[in-house]
Amino acid sequence: MPDMYALIWRLLPGPWFVKLVLALILIAAVVLLLMQYVFPAVAPYMPFNNATVTDEGA
Repeated sequence: MPDMYALIWRLLPGPWFVKLVLALILIAAVVLLLMQYVFPAVAPYMPFNNATVTDEGA
């Protein structure tokens, strides 16, 4: 199986600096998608949202 990142790099058009800019745009788009839609939708189902802090020792 070929390396995924090498495959993406080969599929991007243009010389290396154009590929670099396009790759950075793709990375930014994926991060934006995750932060805006995926993580907020999954957050209520994560177990660390149920943390309880008590002040019994004071």
